[in-house]
Amino acid sequence: MPDLASKSMITAGWALIALYALVILFFVVRGARRNKSMADYALGNLAFSPVAVGLALAASMTSAATFIINPGFIALYGISGVISYGVVLPLAAVISLVILTKGFRRHGKSVKALSMAQWMSTRYNSPAMGLFFGFLSLLLITFIVLIVVGLTKVLSTTLGLDEMTALVGIVVFVFGYMMFGGANSMVYTNTVQAVLMLIVAFVLLGSGYEHFSQGVSGFLAKLAAIDPVLAQPINPGSFLFRSWFEIIFAQIVVGVAVVCQPHIITKSLLLKTDRDVNRYLVVGVLTEILFFAVVFVGLYARLTFPDLQAAGVALKMDGIIPAYVIQEFPVWLGLVVVLGLISAGLSTLEGLIQALGTTITSDLIRPLAGDYLPLAQSLAGDRILLWISRGVMVLLAVVTVIISRDQLLHPKLSVAIFAQNGVYAYFSAAFVPIIFGMFLPRTPRLAAMAAAVVALVVHFSMYYGKLPVPGTAATGENPGVAASVAIICALLVGAALYQWKKGGEDAAS
Repeated sequence: MPDLASKSMITAGWALIALYALVILFFVVRGARRNKSMADYALGNLAFSPVAVGLALAASMTSAATFIINPGFIALYGISGVISYGVVLPLAAVISLVILTKGFRRHGKSVKALSMAQWMSTRYNSPAMGLFFGFLSLLLITFIVLIVVGLTKVLSTTLGLDEMTALVGIVVFVFGYMMFGGANSMVYTNTVQAVLMLIVAFVLLGSGYEHFSQGVSGFLAKLAAIDPVLAQPINPGSFLFRSWFEIIFAQIVVGVAVVCQPHIITKSLLLKTDRDVNRYLVVGVLTEILFFAVVFVGLYARLTFPDLQAAGVALKMDGIIPAYVIQEFPVWLGLVVVLGLISAGLSTLEGLIQALGTTITSDLIRPLAGDYLPLAQSLAGDRILLWISRGVMVLLAVVTVIISRDQLLHPKLSVAIFAQNGVYAYFSAAFVPIIFGMFLPRTPRLAAMAAAVVALVVHFSMYYGKLPVPGTAATGENPGVAASVAIICALLVGAALYQWKKGGEDAAS
């Protein structure tokens, strides 16, 4: 990264971020004091406001990817990326969220599920299926790596640190307080982070107003002057936005399925009464739409760095937005924006760490340990599991540092591609079991499990084989294409097995 931050910004940045860290720790300690069991850690034992949980949902759903990484794609590829990441994906995601939330909450609340894997296990009466999704949840570490890399880029630029120092500091701090905080503190911290993100979203979206002095056509003309393809709805030179299949169809499918991530869909289980769900969804959806719009700032960044260089140094894609913030804003406003970017990362990172820690402890270690945890159903045994989950966090932190360092040094264009491959594989496998489990009460576990396995096989075959989609320019090199094809195949297999088993039951009756 080029050295863009002034000494005054570095000094003020240290002071402000230290204050921010103290505020986070205050809420962590306040929430942690209420944790007595794994259930308290996973779902909390406080009566949360639906507004606070809605803000926490929006903060979790729109992360560092939305505020830091994805705008970099837009800076590289232009309007085609805005249509895909800023319009199609958000609309599909929020519609899916509204439809799926109530069904998931209905079953999850009745069985007191702490995680996605437990939901699968109880819904299909299959411990093996719960174990399968417990292992599958390990793919979510790719998303953790994305956020950590994004935060590393922001903090190293702002504080004048080398990237490895910033990386280790972030991991130690966040994993350290998440070992003790859990859901009780996370809703508080996510609410604070969401408010900061709201402020910063308006600041960032308004930062390029001067580029519209000649209207929208003038804005597009400025982009076209840099590269004509930046102002066009399709970018043939990008492996992400080179066809309408990739820009619209794949993102609709991905947007619908992206909700099936544990740190998103399980948020509704934090609500204590069903009457809070509608207000929770209204707050969450409206806030998310604004957050998703922030990807548009990538176009401002491209106009600021037309040759994608800053201070004579070529910008890596993941460093474009941090460089834009440092160069575009005065010190005080730049630091406010930096806090918003940090909040965007921490809000989702906290949810992922909490969800993954809960899953590994409750859905992998507890069932696999068997007789070695005889007290697991008692209060004392549950406290043992709570301490085991803290040991799990230490291991996750070490793995995160190792993988994040590799992505900082050797990314494939962006850490986002690495993360999409893992996360999209996870929710591709989870989508059919969740949808069928909600809307088809008699779904046999064979149909759900087969669909999940087919989704995994198709996704990774498409991605690593770079297999083409007939009749389009799209290939599996784009994780969104791989995931959308995987989900369609899983739906077909799941529906066929559902009808076959249903036909057998009808014949028997």
